[in-house]
Amino acid sequence: MHDYIIMTDSSCDLPDTMVRELDLQVLPLAFTIDGQTYLNYPDNREMSPEELCRRQKAGSMATTNAVNVGQATESMECFLKEGKDILVLAFSSGLSTTCNSFQIAANDLAQQYPNQTVCVVDTLCASLGQGLIVYLAAQMKQAGKSLNEVQNWVEANKLNVCHWFTVNDLFFLKKGGRVSAATAVVGTMLQIKPILHVDDEGHLIKTATARGRRGSLDALMDRIGELATDPSQQVVFLSHTDSHDEAIQMASDIKARYGVKEVIVNHIGPVIGAHTGPGCIALFFMGKHR
Repeated sequence: MHDYIIMTDSSCDLPDTMVRELDLQVLPLAFTIDGQTYLNYPDNREMSPEELCRRQKAGSMATTNAVNVGQATESMECFLKEGKDILVLAFSSGLSTTCNSFQIAANDLAQQYPNQTVCVVDTLCASLGQGLIVYLAAQMKQAGKSLNEVQNWVEANKLNVCHWFTVNDLFFLKKGGRVSAATAVVGTMLQIKPILHVDDEGHLIKTATARGRRGSLDALMDRIGELATDPSQQVVFLSHTDSHDEAIQMASDIKARYGVKEVIVNHIGPVIGAHTGPGCIALFFMGKHR
C-alpha cells in the first residue's frame, strides 16, 4: 500500500497553521480585483482577507477563477512521481468547476500512473464546511486509516456537514444572482437578514430571514440545537468576513449554550469572500442532515 496525501483547494478556508499540522496539500484558487489577479494561499501571502474587505468597502468588486485542468494535473503529478497516492477533497461542484477539473486531471493521470490511486471526492461543501470534512478526514489519516477508508467515510458523511450563514449586506449576493434586486433593496431598508445554507446538491440557497443582525446570528446558533448530532463531542467551525469580534463572541456563546469541544474561528478567504462581501458569518457542524 502506497503512502497517500490529502489534497484540497483554498476555498476550504482552513487556517494555515492547521493546514501544516494536518500535512494537507492546498491548491490555491485565483481571484481578480482592481485589474490584478491573485492566488488565494492559506497563508494569504498574496492578499489578506482583510485587504479584500477593505477594497470591497471602497467599492471594488472581485471575481474568481476555478482551478483549471492544467493546474490540477500539475499539482497532483508531482506527488505521483514521488510514488504517493492522492485523495482530493474538492470544492462543491454546485458552486464551481474546480471539482470537474480535478476529476478530468485524475482520469488522465490514472492512465499514466496505472499502479497508483488518484481519487477525487466532490464534497458538495464550501468554505469551512469543506474545511470541516477535510479536517476530519485528515485526522482519520493521522490515526492510520487507509485512503479507501477515508474516502468511503467522506462519501458517507459529506451530506451531514451543515452550512448555515448570514450576510450583513445583500448587495454582493444580489450581484451573484443569489437574491433578487427587489429582495436586496427591501431587505436592506427593513434590516431583513437572510439565513442561507448549502443544500444536498452543493448549491447555495436562502431558507429563511431574520430581523436585524442579532436575530440572524441567533438563528444560526439555533440550528445547532435543531440539527447537530451530539454537540458536546463536536468541533464546530465558524468563518467570517471582517466580523472578528462578532465571531469570537458567537464562538463563546456556542460553547456556553451547547458545551461543544471547541469552536475553530477563521476568516473567510478571498475566493469565497468575493461572493459574500464583508459582514458574513458562517457556521459549520456535523448534523443529522443538512
